[in-house]
Amino acid sequence: MAALLPIPTPARLFHQYHHRHRQPQITIPTRHQHLCLHPLLLSSTHPILSVHLIIYKLSNPLEFEASLMSKEITLCTSIFLLTAAIYHLPAVHIPSSPRKELVQFLRKVTDLVPGLHAVDIDVPLTSLLKDDNKFEQVVLGREFHISLGRTVPIRVHQRDSVLTMLRQKLQFQKMYWIDFAKWVVFVNDDFTRSFLSMEVIAGGLAEITKQIDAVNEVYRLHNLPEFYKDPRPHISVAWASGDVGDFMTGVVEEEMKRFSLTGGSSRKHIFTCKFGGVKCRIGNRTYEICKFQEL
Repeated sequence: MAALLPIPTPARLFHQYHHRHRQPQITIPTRHQHLCLHPLLLSSTHPILSVHLIIYKLSNPLEFEASLMSKEITLCTSIFLLTAAIYHLPAVHIPSSPRKELVQFLRKVTDLVPGLHAVDIDVPLTSLLKDDNKFEQVVLGREFHISLGRTVPIRVHQRDSVLTMLRQKLQFQKMYWIDFAKWVVFVNDDFTRSFLSMEVIAGGLAEITKQIDAVNEVYRLHNLPEFYKDPRPHISVAWASGDVGDFMTGVVEEEMKRFSLTGGSSRKHIFTCKFGGVKCRIGNRTYEICKFQEL
């Protein structure tokens, strides 16, 4: 195997380019200038974002095309760092039977909480209020996943080790039922978004917690950040900008009371699904970790 050369820092690459091209005219858009302070700062949720911004800021204004700088910085993103996310399979699908009630509940919440969007596809819920069928399909008809670990940056040489250990730790899994029993609101770590979610609080909680513990052990051995100390397995349906968790929680609790008083469902859970296994997504590839064994 060929030895890997040291990764040149952006400052060194820029110095090399400046030396070859005596008077480069670099214009960084004002809206991105604050990002120059820490150009290679990697976040846990978007570990490649800052590196791509470097390519944009340095190569686009100068039209480097296939210059040494753009090649080597791109190399950093594609070879040395990947992102890893671990979650349940198959994807959680909300059954058709509770969807009509869920649509009515979510419509009420949408009227009271400004700026709610469907998770992942980022469609404003207010744009769907005129058509219940479309609302149901867009908001509730998609796939959901239960996260078993943080989305983290890993180095390429760690990939095989992480996958091997995950398969060892999670190889003996049996089928169990998962009850989504409670509407809750979560706020992300940097307080930029608040999420309307359905939480697992009873059925399946013990099994999922054991799986999270196994993932944490693998992460710990690779010096990766572990999951939250008191995990609360859930799927998120909608989000709003900023830290509006207290306000959203008040709206949800009030609407749940009204919903039950007006003849809403008396079931102890929102819906139930079956555990099918675990997958791990690294970069743009998804790896099967385990599938359940029949009880």
